[in-house]
Amino acid sequence: MTMNSKVLIVDDEPNIVLAIDFLLKQKGFQTEKAYNGKEALEKVKSFQPDVVVLDVMMPEMNGIDTARQIRMTRGFSNVQIVFLTAKGTTKDKMEGYSNGGDLYLTKPFDNTELVTAIEEITIYG
Repeated sequence: MTMNSKVLIVDDEPNIVLAIDFLLKQKGFQTEKAYNGKEALEKVKSFQPDVVVLDVMMPEMNGIDTARQIRMTRGFSNVQIVFLTAKGTTKDKMEGYSNGGDLYLTKPFDNTELVTAIEEITIYG
């Protein structure tokens, strides 16, 4: 059930974070926000999300490295990671999946597609 599902939104673009936050809260998700990979790793431990929506290109620590760190953090190997990025080549997608991504969506994204994907990943894993 999505009502209690927790989603951490990680992107260095505040407008994107706010938009996704708004969309997910309308659907009953609990959300938390982070604006770079290092902040995301701290929030993963404190917020304990079910899903992390993760940009790839960010300052301090990119999304690929962040996903790898989440996967290696004790107790968080089962967190669902959704990459949401402008990097959309097949090579980019393969890098995302091989470094812990469960889903790889590209920007610009369709709001309904993103929310539906997150709903499905929280239900079916």
